[in-house]
Amino acid sequence: MTTDMLRCALRGVAAYRPVVDEPVMRLALGVLDKLSAGDGSGAVEDYARLFYALRSAGSRSLGEWLDGRLRDRESPYAALVERGGEDPAREAAARRDIETFTLLAELDWDQVLAEVGGKAPREYGPVLANLPRWRGSSPFSFAELTEFYRANGAGLFARHRAFLWEDGALCPVEQPDCPGADEMLGYELQRNRVIANTRAMLEGNLVNNVLLYGDSGTGKSATVKNLLTLPGFEALRLIEVQKEGLADLPRLIRTLGGRRLKFILFIDDLAFDQDDKTYSALKTILEGGLERRPANVAVYATSNRRRLVRQTFSDRAGDEVDASETIQEKTSLSDRFGLRIPYLALNQAEFLELVEGMAEQAGIALDRDSLRAEAVKWEMRNPGRTPRTAKQFIASLSL
Repeated sequence: MTTDMLRCALRGVAAYRPVVDEPVMRLALGVLDKLSAGDGSGAVEDYARLFYALRSAGSRSLGEWLDGRLRDRESPYAALVERGGEDPAREAAARRDIETFTLLAELDWDQVLAEVGGKAPREYGPVLANLPRWRGSSPFSFAELTEFYRANGAGLFARHRAFLWEDGALCPVEQPDCPGADEMLGYELQRNRVIANTRAMLEGNLVNNVLLYGDSGTGKSATVKNLLTLPGFEALRLIEVQKEGLADLPRLIRTLGGRRLKFILFIDDLAFDQDDKTYSALKTILEGGLERRPANVAVYATSNRRRLVRQTFSDRAGDEVDASETIQEKTSLSDRFGLRIPYLALNQAEFLELVEGMAEQAGIALDRDSLRAEAVKWEMRNPGRTPRTAKQFIASLSL
C-alpha cells in the first residue's frame, strides 16, 4: 500500500475513530497529508512534532503508542467482546481499522522521509538527515487484541485494578495499598468468609453485600484491599467510594453492569449521623430500589459500628408518635448487608500469639517470655488488643 492509500485508509477509520482524533495521530496524518500535497517543509515540521509527542507519551515508536491506545481506550468493539456479544458489522469495522493501524505501525519512515526530501527545499537536506527515527513494527494484531479485550476489558479497567470514585468520576490508583498474605495475621475465619463470597462473584454467582464491623485496628479495610493480591482474582476491580459520593453511585453502577469483570464498591469507615439523610441513598443501592443491582457488582463496607446510623437517647424518649418506626428505619441499614462479619478485639492469648508471629516475621531477637511480658505492658498503656496495636508494639522494639 502506498503512503497516499494509507492516508486515505486512515481517514476511513470508523470503529476506533477517537484514536485517529488524538494529537499523535493527527500529526502522523499531517505528515502524510503534506507529503501528498507536496508541502515538504510542512511534513518535516509535523514529523518533528510527532517524534516529540511520542516521546512525551513514553512511546518509542508509533506502533508502541498505537498498541497502548488500542488496549486502553474504550471502544465499541472492545465493549462487544467483553460482554460476549455478536455484531458482524462492528467486528468487520474493527478488523479493517486494526489492519490499517498495523500498516501505519509498520511504515518505513526512512522511505517516507526520503519522499519528503524530494519535495522539501534543498536547505532541508541536513535537517532530514539528522531527524531521529524509529523502527516500524506492529506489536498488536486483531486476534491478539480481541483476546485481550475478552480477558481484561478495555479502557481504564484494562490498565488499573483499583480506583477512587471522586466528584462523579473514576480516578485510577497507580499503586494501591494492598497488604500481602504475609501481612494478614489473625482473623482467618472472618477473612475466609469474605474471600469465599468474592470468589463466588468471580465465578458468576449471586452474592451478598458485605459489612465488616468491629473494633478499630482489627484489619477490616486490609481484608478488603488484600483481595486484589489473591491468585485467581485477576478479574476483580476495587472502587473506593466516599460517603459523599453515594448519591452518584447508581450512575457508576449502570456503567459497570454487563461487563465480564467483577467490581467491589468499597466504602471504608462507614457511619451516619442521625440527621444525615444520605444513608437513604445507600439503602436504595443495597436493596429496595426499582433498578436491579448488576450481578457483577457488590458493595463491601467497613465500620466501627454494628448499627451504622448513630442514635441518641432522645430518639427513644422524644415526642414522636411513631418513634419505634424511626428507630427501626435507622437500624435497618446494616440489615441490608446480607453478610455481616464481626471483627472484635482479640483476647490476651490471641493477642500474644499474634505478637509472636509478627516478631518472627520482623526478626526480633527476644526470648518468648520477655517478648510476651513487654507486649502485655504495651497493651496496658495502649488499650486495644488488635493487629494495629501489635504492629505498633513490634515497631517500638526496633527503636
